[in-house]
Amino acid sequence: MSFIVYDLILLVLFISLVSLFLYKNRKNLKKDGWLILYRTEWGLKLIEKIGNKNPRLMKFLSYISIFIGYILMISGIYLFLKIILIYFFRADVVAAVKVPPIMPLIPYLPQMFKLTWLPDFYFIYWILILAIIAITHEFAHGIFAAYHKIKVKKTGFGFFPYFLPVFLAAFVELDEERMQKEKIFKQLSILSAGTFANVLTAIISFALMAGFFILAFSPSGVVFSNYAYNQVNWSEVNITHINGQEIENYNANLSITDSMNISTTSGEYILNLYSLENNSMQVGEDFISILYYNSPALNANLSGAITEINNEKIYSLDKLDKEISKYNISDKIKVKTILDGKENEYELTLEESPFNSSKPWLGVAFQLDQESSSLGKIIQKANSYKDSNVYYTTRFGESSNFIYNLLWWLFLISVSVAIVNMLPVGIFDGGRFFYLTILYLTKREKIAKKSFAVMTYLFLLLIIAIMILWAKSFF
Repeated sequence: MSFIVYDLILLVLFISLVSLFLYKNRKNLKKDGWLILYRTEWGLKLIEKIGNKNPRLMKFLSYISIFIGYILMISGIYLFLKIILIYFFRADVVAAVKVPPIMPLIPYLPQMFKLTWLPDFYFIYWILILAIIAITHEFAHGIFAAYHKIKVKKTGFGFFPYFLPVFLAAFVELDEERMQKEKIFKQLSILSAGTFANVLTAIISFALMAGFFILAFSPSGVVFSNYAYNQVNWSEVNITHINGQEIENYNANLSITDSMNISTTSGEYILNLYSLENNSMQVGEDFISILYYNSPALNANLSGAITEINNEKIYSLDKLDKEISKYNISDKIKVKTILDGKENEYELTLEESPFNSSKPWLGVAFQLDQESSSLGKIIQKANSYKDSNVYYTTRFGESSNFIYNLLWWLFLISVSVAIVNMLPVGIFDGGRFFYLTILYLTKREKIAKKSFAVMTYLFLLLIIAIMILWAKSFF
């Protein structure tokens, strides 16, 4: 039976239990906007104990929390502006995006929108991650409030009853009147505590994810991103032969998809008119094209991750290079690959490398881990524990993928929640955080309130604008 079936059964069971819980505790429920809140005193003693246990540490963490809050706010504004620029000036990118720009992460979202670059997102992931992030976020608010001697009245959970009665949020109820009378530093510390907890959750989940990956996955092949190619400037190319015939004597009627071998002063390539049309650009007065080398891998239509060469296991780029170096030009080799779980075997003849005439080559190209953007560099750093050019297999079956993807989503969502929650918008902690910052800088409440209102409405208008641009891209 497919795991999705078990996941959907769990969804039905969970909704049934939540519905029964809400019905039995209906006297303790209170409507607040679109949510139904269940108030309790669960965790109050623990919050007080942690908040008052080590005052020196809590004071230090208060400074760290505020600092992280400002970093996240600046990062959130920067990323939001980049998204705005994309939606206003990159219609081609917008048209390719299937998911609305403002879309809650719900179970099966990657599967529904066929986002193959994301791992599957199941209901069990959703509820576990939501619970971890919401509880740690709100408890952090309570712990820092307890340290600053602001009473935590209640804790509780929020439920959305109109679609599916599922748990959506946790909360701590503070003495708001007392909090607003406190110094700005204390208020900033409490407001940023939730995102500080999200950052800690992200760090811990990343460490667990990296450690688990090393434990549960083993390198078992090499993934190539493309066949070997070269960027050719046609003004500098002299074609001497086509399909083995001298160009002066060559006469053939070719369709747009027919391939031909061309010999040039810069190397041997395979070319067809379709490839030429789709892999070329005009740069000034020059006509630049991407041409594939006439390589053994291309001629054999090699595909999938390379796992063996003549029964010798291949588990890294270094191992692949050493194995190919054992052979001579014109030697025949058997290459095994794996693609979509299916093993394939190819027999091909090694040829002379266009870069070194004394060495044989296969003719495959690999993705280079080089990113110029700040986000790209962060992603590279985050994936430093694994090689993007290596094919990994699980040591513990599908459970390895299940646990790893759970940790991956926990890390991603923790970072996302931390950034979004510190945006200077009224509905987030970042809204009041921004207001208090302006109040501290100007010492004038009127300016702070106006700045807060302007920033909130500006963000909302820009969100509406990108939603309209996204919808417009489909027409």
